[in-house]
Order: sequence, then C-alpha cells, then structure tokens
Amino acid sequence: MPRIARERDRVLRRSARVTGLTASVTSLAYLAVPGGLDAPVVLFSVSLILLMIGCQYVLGQSGALRWVLCIVLLSNAVILVVGLATRVDVGLNPAEEAMIGTLAAGAASSVAPVLVVGPGRQLVLFASFGLTVAGVAFVTISAGGSVLPLALTVCGWGALSLGGWWMAQSVPRVLQRVAAIGRAHQAERHASELEAQRRQGARLLHDTVLATLTLLAHSGVGVSPAALRQQSGDDARLLRQLRLGALPTPSRSGVYTLEPSNTSMLGSTLESVKQRFGRMGLEVDWHGSGQVLLPSDVLDSFLLALGECLENVRRHSGVTRADVTISDDDTTVRAMVTDAGRGFDLSAVGTERLGFAESVVARLRDVGGSARLFSSPGSGTTVVLEVPK
Repeated sequence: MPRIARERDRVLRRSARVTGLTASVTSLAYLAVPGGLDAPVVLFSVSLILLMIGCQYVLGQSGALRWVLCIVLLSNAVILVVGLATRVDVGLNPAEEAMIGTLAAGAASSVAPVLVVGPGRQLVLFASFGLTVAGVAFVTISAGGSVLPLALTVCGWGALSLGGWWMAQSVPRVLQRVAAIGRAHQAERHASELEAQRRQGARLLHDTVLATLTLLAHSGVGVSPAALRQQSGDDARLLRQLRLGALPTPSRSGVYTLEPSNTSMLGSTLESVKQRFGRMGLEVDWHGSGQVLLPSDVLDSFLLALGECLENVRRHSGVTRADVTISDDDTTVRAMVTDAGRGFDLSAVGTERLGFAESVVARLRDVGGSARLFSSPGSGTTVVLEVPK
C-alpha cells in the first residue's frame, strides 16, 4: 500500500477511535444518573458498553471490518435493551433518550470514517446506518419517546460520514503538497551545491593550473625551471584527482591530498566516483571488496572506463540506479556494472559508434585489461571490466 494511503487510513482509524470512545464514556455517565434505569439493565448495559470500548480501541489500530460490525451490533444491542426495558405508559425519560441518542449518533456512527474509502466499505456504511436508524426508530416508537434520538442519529451519521470523506480526500492532497515542497527544496539545494562547486572549481583552477599556464606563456620569467616543473607536476596530479571524481576539500569519504604514490587503494577512490554520479542523479550501489591495490596507471584506466560505463547508464538506460560489483583474485580485478534499464540490441549498434570501443575497451587494452558487454532490449545491460593487478 502506498505511503499516502497508509497515512490516510491511520488518520481515519484514529478519528473513529477518539469519537467512539468519547461517546461510549458519555453513555456510561448517563447510566450513573440516579433513577434513570433499573439495576439489572444498568449492569447488562455497562458490560456491553465496556466490550464495545475494547472493540473501538482495537478498531483504531487495525480498521478491520469485524470490529466495525461488533461496534454496530453492540451499540444497537444496548439501545434495544434500554428502550425495551422502559414501560410504554411511562415512556423514555430524558436520561434514556440522551443515552440512546449518544450511542446511535456517536458510538455506532464512529465507524463511519473507516468506511468511506472503497465501494465495499461504503456498502457496509449504508447497511450500518440503516440498522441503527431502524433500531432507534423501533425503540422510540415502542416506548413512546420523542423524535430527538432519531434526529441525533441521522445528524451524527451524516456528520461523521462527511467528516471522514473530507479527511480521506484532504490527507493525500496535503501529503502530496508536502512531498512537492520537499522535492523543490532538494532541487534548490542541489542547484546551490552545484553552483558552489562550480565556483570552487573555478577558483581552484585559477589559483593553480591557470597560474602555471600564465607562467609558461611568459617563458617562466622569475621562476626556476625546477620550481616550474614541480608546480606543473602538482597541477597534473590535481587534475588527475578531479578527473577521477575527488573533491579538493575534505569530505566524509576521506581527505583530499596531492601526495604522489606508485600504487593506490581501489576502495579510497570508488566512493568519489559514487559521489560524482550521485550528484548527477545516478545512485550507484557498490558490492564486493574494494580494498585492493592497483598501479596508478592501471587504476586510472580502470576508473575512467568504469566512469564511462556509469555515464552510459545515466544517459541511455532510463533508470536512476546501477549496481557495481568488485571482485578480485591473485592476478585480476573485475568490476561488473549492471543496470535494469531498457537495454539494446548489440547487433544494431553501428561501427561508427566508437564511444564504448575507445573509452572502455581500448583504454583497458592499453593496460592489459579487457571489457565484455551483455545486453538485450528490455533486459538491462551488464559490462564486465577486467584489469591486471
């Protein structure tokens, strides 16, 4: 069941429980009026009302039809007991009429909010209403009472039915609007973050790469060749980290550094790839082990090929989630990129489409690796990447 429907039903159940319990407790108070009813009738009525209170409490939790039927039958049973115990020549006293009206218009009609949703429940609603009206009419006519209990019955059932219908229509609209506001806030926050990242990247490139290029354009005047080579090397490592998805500021996945290394831990870079695609709207679920060492050149090719596969998922699959499974043995590291998207016919791809061949297959072949592609229309796509350790 959708979340909105669950929330709607929860509100209706709680409304029914509160209304029913209030009416039942009020009916018990009428039974305590001195001289209102005989002692045997009071004891029998109290037992039935207490049982009905238990059903009303459970109805507020489950909303099952069996508790609805129990509440309607028990309330009508109390109405009949109170009405038939009254002498015809005396008629109903004010306490008895108030109690019958409260039971019919409050305790019995409290089930109306949970019966306004769905054609089947609406049939039960009309049947319960008819049964209660018939019981009150029979009692008031037999005992010679006024039309007040009958009027209260009709008004109570009508008010609670309309109130339940209004809540059933309003709750989904409110929750949908809240969800729309949340999505708008998330989109605005995402746009703000992207703008902040763009400005940060522009400042970073201005202070590093562009400054180095300016020095080179002026033949490095005022800077020694060794210092210029060192600065160029630092800029190259910075660009490599940014290309692999790292951020130039500390984040939860680790701290960004520019220290050179001959080998890199795969697990420390997979998270940056995941975050990069997460910012673009593709959720990536990682499986398997990422704690393996790879030479830097192999890691570069492996991650760039993996990124190209995820970019293809983002652009062409029609889904917003992909799975990447990492495994390794003594000599090889493998990555399996899987999506449940629309897929395609491999034989229908023209030879002029060089994106996968050059960005994935050729790139891995240069470092001794390989790539295999599996897909069919309507069955998603799987790419298996392999590189040597």
